[in-house]
Amino acid sequence: MKLCKHPLGSLTVIVLLVATGWSFTSGTKGEGRPSTPAITARDLAWHIRYLASDELKGRFTATPGARQAAAYIAAEFRRYGLQPVGDEGSYFQHFPFIAGVHLGDANRLEATLSGRLRRWRVKEDFMPMSFSTEGAAELEAVFVGYGISAPEAGYDDYSGVDVNGRLVLALRYTPEGNDPHGRFGRYASFRAKALMARQHGARAIAFIAEAEDFQKSRLSRLEFDYSFADSGILALGLSRRAAEEIVGAAGVRLDELKRAIDETQRPHSRLLSGARIRLQVDLVKEEKRAANVVGYVEGNDPALKDEVIVIGAHYDHLGLGGPHSLAPKQVGQIHNGADDNASGTSGLLELAEALAAERSTLKRSVLFIAFSGEEEGLLGSSYYVKHPIIPLERTVAMINLDMIGRLRQNRLIIQGLGTSPAWKPLIEELNRTAKFDLRTGSGGVGSSDHTSFYLKNIPVLFFFTGVHSDYHKPTDDAEKINVDGEARVVQFVHEAVLRIQAWPTRPAFTKVQPTMRPSRGFRVSLGTIPDYAEDVEGVKLSGIREGSPAEKAGLQAGDIIVRVKDIQIKNIYDYTFALGKLKPGEEVEIEVLRGKQRLVLKIVPAAR
Repeated sequence: MKLCKHPLGSLTVIVLLVATGWSFTSGTKGEGRPSTPAITARDLAWHIRYLASDELKGRFTATPGARQAAAYIAAEFRRYGLQPVGDEGSYFQHFPFIAGVHLGDANRLEATLSGRLRRWRVKEDFMPMSFSTEGAAELEAVFVGYGISAPEAGYDDYSGVDVNGRLVLALRYTPEGNDPHGRFGRYASFRAKALMARQHGARAIAFIAEAEDFQKSRLSRLEFDYSFADSGILALGLSRRAAEEIVGAAGVRLDELKRAIDETQRPHSRLLSGARIRLQVDLVKEEKRAANVVGYVEGNDPALKDEVIVIGAHYDHLGLGGPHSLAPKQVGQIHNGADDNASGTSGLLELAEALAAERSTLKRSVLFIAFSGEEEGLLGSSYYVKHPIIPLERTVAMINLDMIGRLRQNRLIIQGLGTSPAWKPLIEELNRTAKFDLRTGSGGVGSSDHTSFYLKNIPVLFFFTGVHSDYHKPTDDAEKINVDGEARVVQFVHEAVLRIQAWPTRPAFTKVQPTMRPSRGFRVSLGTIPDYAEDVEGVKLSGIREGSPAEKAGLQAGDIIVRVKDIQIKNIYDYTFALGKLKPGEEVEIEVLRGKQRLVLKIVPAAR
């Protein structure tokens, strides 16, 4: 990757973690440093070159690079004269989150094979899965082929074998190979196979590595998938050598079993007599602190200054890749995230500078928030709306900037127009001058931080210039940003804010009726909106779409879904798998926890 180096040269933002928050000094000097409050392409390019530089290593949440980015943003807020309204008078609003897992000291795998003791070593022959439950067990082993239970597709590795209380050994992929679009594509993931094993009563599951060299298998790496809840089953990756020893103790060969399944497309599951397995999984959750960066400009109208417009953009990205990277072979390379979302953060900074310079004319107040943790599930914005600095009842609108740096063919996308009757005429009026080719949407729910505010009944506008081939890849670099186009977008947002802050009445909020759109892999929609920021067993709901099956069934925001039909729900992956098995119009039970109550409701999924 071409080095994207900021003109300031070496790091000029020093970040110190202290008990009360993050303090900093900011290097804002240097030849060519922008100093004008006007919104310009030159200013935007300056910010983007720093935020998307290799020096920040992709700004993954709670890493040194993310803290450097936060300190840079805070220093800019201070330079513009924004009020620090964060923790203890700082520019930072800290929040905790689960950043990953690491191995504890007590991971163990051994077996008695035909009367002989065999011990295997962690990292060399086995590795716990990050979503494993913790604990120890001694149990028999069962080979379950690919670990797929899909009677509706005419295939079930669990048919005819008793796995209750046992360890199941499962091959990678499916009888059709590694084809995500094949007949068994949705059954192939580790999470799906762990769920199927748990549903059949298994106590543990071991995934057999596809490579002879365990170190070359993905199973040898402890990959965290950002789900707080475990899978409810002991789970580990197992080297091919260890699997062959366990299977061999039963007098059969692993490669012959695999060949028989692949050639016949029929299960060949069996109890592995002669093997008694003892295992222990010891994982430690890593809790870290991240921070939103917050700055405030107070309005001047005695009747309106207590009302606040929030302008937000997330500053985090993927770091070195990880499970959200769309370039899996390039995981380990810096994902700079110039468009996602150094572009939106830079727009936020330009708006903060411009509006701070115009503070004497502002009637309403403006709160600027650079969110962290968006890529892990809107963590920063979800935390903010639960712990608002300005009471939410005083927040009149939220404007979100995410990926606004790739304007092509003059096309600007604006979502949220249906969340207030004031938005459509405002946008149409402003565009008579701006002359964008607008693509608009009414909904307030999407995969960015405005969603957290919409679910609290706050009108939202989301500005976006579209997905591109560099999205979530190491190639999303600063030189690909259309800074002239972005300057036009930010100027458009600036004009919108100036209009909204001066209105004599606040924009009314409107709930948007859900629009069912086709979604690959799902036949149904329930209308539930999960809260990815909550560390719970099950799936907590942050909202319910109006008019949806969930609303008709009586589900509410705050409910925790723990069962769908006959599938126990431990985490979002279980929930996604369960949705894939539902049929439109076929009533099913859904069990939820509501406070101290356990409720069983009837829901009729709608067709997508």
